[in-house]
Formats: sequence, structure tokens, C-alpha cells
Amino acid sequence: MLIGLIRHGLTDWNAAGRIQGQSDIPLNEEGRQQARMLGDRLLQETYHWDYCITSRLSRAAETGQIIAGKLGIPLLEPDDRIRERAYGQVEGLTAAEREQKWGKDWNLLSLGQETDELLQARALAFMEDISLAHPDRNVLVVSHGGFLAQLYIALYKDKYSERIGNLSLTILEKKEQEWNPLLYNCTRHILQNQH
Repeated sequence: MLIGLIRHGLTDWNAAGRIQGQSDIPLNEEGRQQARMLGDRLLQETYHWDYCITSRLSRAAETGQIIAGKLGIPLLEPDDRIRERAYGQVEGLTAAEREQKWGKDWNLLSLGQETDELLQARALAFMEDISLAHPDRNVLVVSHGGFLAQLYIALYKDKYSERIGNLSLTILEKKEQEWNPLLYNCTRHILQNQH
């Protein structure tokens, strides 16, 4: 079984450096274009994808619709476990605004944000359930940067720490109880289309 983990395309809040969390911010036109680029790339690669599943937030749902449409594969029911981390009072703020309000260590304060432990627990539960539900299928999963970063920490500890790019693709292969990374945080489809 392969799982292709995708971060949704760019939004206006991404571009402005605002934390989105569970605020439902739509893709912008660049984000839609990024999704089309990844769809085109996946059409040309040797991996075959059977299904696509997204978070219910519109930026992930629309990214998934664009990619699934290009590949001609069904979209499964959205799964709330792969939605972005809840950031509480921090949502909608830029780095400068967060620091001005609460100081450099704002992320250590309790501002209503979901903990790493809770986020990792729902990420691992999702991975377990999806592998049980579709053991012999390859599934694309469109989620969010904060969610994916915590999933990779849960699976691989400190092995991967680079920022998860918009429309990045990570491919994990299920071997017995292990998820082996075949590709990590790849944005080649975007980089090769930048002029």
C-alpha cells in the first residue's frame, strides 16, 4: 500500500504568513494552479492512485477535487482527523503579530491550540484506519502543513524537520507495521514550472 501525502495549495493567508489552523480559508488562483501542476505530474509517473481523501477544509477539499479530477479517481468522504491543527487565539495572525502580542515563545503558551500529542494521536489513528480500510490500494491524502509535520514527527522522530511546502508530495509505503518514505516533501512539479 502507498499513501501519497499532499499539503493543500497556496491561499492568501499562506502568502501573507498568517496561521490558518481550522479557519476555512479558500485556495487562491496560484494554489489552484499548483494543484493542476501536481495532477499533471501524477499522470506522468509510474505510481497508480486509486482514491483521494481530503480534510473538510475548503483549501484541502478543492486541492483534492482538482487532482482527483485530473487523475479520474474517486474522492472518498472527507476525514476530520486530517484537518489542520486548531490554533485557538493565534489563528489569523502573522509571526510579527503573534510576537507583538505574546512574545517570541508564544507557541509555549496555552492559547487554545491543539497539543502536539493530540495531533499526533489523531494522525496515527487515521494512518492505521486507512491502511486497514484499503490495504491493497494506493491513496492520495490532501491535508495541511501543521498536521503533516506532526505526522512525520510521530512516524520518524527528528529525521525530517524541513518546512512542508504548499502542494508538496510525500509518498509512504506500508511494509508490515512500518511506513517507509519513498519520497519526502517534493515540490519538483512547482519548481520546474517557475520561470
